[in-house]
Amino acid sequence: MLIEVTSAKEIGAWAQKARKAQQLDQLTAGSLANCGLTFVSQFENGKPSVQLQKALQMLETLGVRVYLDVPEQLAQEK
Repeated sequence: MLIEVTSAKEIGAWAQKARKAQQLDQLTAGSLANCGLTFVSQFENGKPSVQLQKALQMLETLGVRVYLDVPEQLAQEK
């Protein structure tokens, strides 16, 4: 299912839902994604300055894929 998000807080909330659905606590999810407990907490709470690469690692670990919906003309410029 595709969900449009417009803030770090929304992304963090979806990550938290995915983590809880897999019955993972923050410490375990962080360990699986090579991220610390503090990062997981800040990410799930929508801190806008978390590191993007770590956020992507966490989402991938939770099975959440990230896509960019770019204008058609940009996609053709590959």
